[in-house]
Amino acid sequence: EVQLVESGGGSVQPGGSLTLSCLASGFTFSSTTMRWVRQVPGKELEWVSTINSDGSSTFYGNSVKGRFTISRDNAKNTLYLQMNGLRSEDTAVYYCTEGTSRGQGTQVTVSS
Repeated sequence: EVQLVESGGGSVQPGGSLTLSCLASGFTFSSTTMRWVRQVPGKELEWVSTINSDGSSTFYGNSVKGRFTISRDNAKNTLYLQMNGLRSEDTAVYYCTEGTSRGQGTQVTVSS
């Protein structure tokens, strides 16, 4: 059974930073492309970032490019999202995804 457990969310002021983590189990993490997506209540899921299985290729949505960094540690079955320069519009629930599976999410709130 695929399990994805996100953590690291919280409340920060604009311009602040957070690092999200996603602990994966139930599949071969080191062979799997992973993604971060986010969702504001009442709105559609927004793709944030993708990383390939060995971490050599990363991709970002235009709204986060240059501010967020996706990475992974295959020895720890863990996916990360380093978020810098946070803005109010980054407020959302963040999920890591494997195919069609995603975790319970972690809330990020950016507010002064």
